[in-house]
Amino acid sequence: MATARTDHTETEPRRRSATGQTLRWIAAHRSIALGGALISVIVLAALFAPLVAPADPYAQDLIATMEPPSWAHPFGTDDNGRDIFARVVYGARISLLEVLLSVGLAMVVGVPLGILAGMSGRYVDQAIMWAMDILFAFPGIVLSILIVSVLGTSLANLMIAIAIFSVPVYARLSRNLTLGLKSMDYVEAAVSLGISTRRIMTHYILRNAIAPIIVQSTLTAGTVILSAASLSFLGLGAQPPLPEWGAMMSDGRNYLGLNIWMSLFPGLAIMITVLGFNILGDGLRDLLDPRK
Repeated sequence: MATARTDHTETEPRRRSATGQTLRWIAAHRSIALGGALISVIVLAALFAPLVAPADPYAQDLIATMEPPSWAHPFGTDDNGRDIFARVVYGARISLLEVLLSVGLAMVVGVPLGILAGMSGRYVDQAIMWAMDILFAFPGIVLSILIVSVLGTSLANLMIAIAIFSVPVYARLSRNLTLGLKSMDYVEAAVSLGISTRRIMTHYILRNAIAPIIVQSTLTAGTVILSAASLSFLGLGAQPPLPEWGAMMSDGRNYLGLNIWMSLFPGLAIMITVLGFNILGDGLRDLLDPRK
């Protein structure tokens, strides 16, 4: 019994110490905590959408159209009698899918190109960077409209278009990081030992460049959501009846004088998500800054 009491008394201070350390860490990294909390809410709502919003986001009730917020419909109903709260919650799935696929595709293409440009000779570097400069010459939203117009209006083509105009961001970042890292002693030692260029690029360059790339991905996520919402607002992205936030705002713009809720709540969802990614990115940048 004495041993049990001793173990109990030793466990309590450890728990309090761990809790205190966690609180101190959160206080020291408020941006990460706040941004992570906002994104966690969006992610959890998307994962557990049937529990958060039991209503069917596609079900129409033409008798209960354009209703204001109520207990039955927390965000009101749209012009087809669909529950706006359910559509906003399920719309989080589409927005997060846009972020994952667009940012992921841009990283898969842009990062290897940037590392290759930084490690290769003059002509390969110039060729890759000239191609990136051509993409940079177009405003992102204009280039996306051009690509979607050529490929056709769909959610998949929208994500491809956004990924294409995001590639130069990761290519330039990876190239700059590679130029700095390849002059480090451990990389020069690997070269002198005859280690293959591919292994140097993956094990010595990419591993040490991954932190800034992750930070950039969180900052790019906000741009992806805004761009996707803008294209869907113009009718070039997700098509009805998908509950995409930009498309929902487009549907509500014709009824702003009668029912502001149709555009207000999807707009707030976009704002909160973009704000969360930007705050999280700023916090990660400060945390991973080697000068601190």
